[in-house]
Amino acid sequence: QEQLVESGGGLVQPGGSLRLSCAASESLFSIYAMGWYRQAPGKQRELVARISRGGNTNYADSVKGRFTISRDNAKKTVYLQMNSLKPEDTAVYYCNVDSTIHRVDYWGQGTQVTVSS
Repeated sequence: QEQLVESGGGLVQPGGSLRLSCAASESLFSIYAMGWYRQAPGKQRELVARISRGGNTNYADSVKGRFTISRDNAKKTVYLQMNSLKPEDTAVYYCNVDSTIHRVDYWGQGTQVTVSS
């Protein structure tokens, strides 16, 4: 089965940084463009960053200039470097295939990011 395992979340003060990791299966990493999503309580899940197989990236306006998505082919891992964090970034963060290109069939557990003083 394909799998997506997110890690790296935690509690951080406003202005701080976190680096999230997404360990993907061989088939997912090799075939699909990937993305990071987040869902805050009572709000719709949103796509915040995506990266193509060729390394092209795209970001939601809310995170541009602060977040960076990248991938490590050898480790089969997608990362989200999050800088200058704000309280409104608080959410559960998920990785998955890029929903603007591929069909999303299932979700992992996600990793909680809490930005608070």
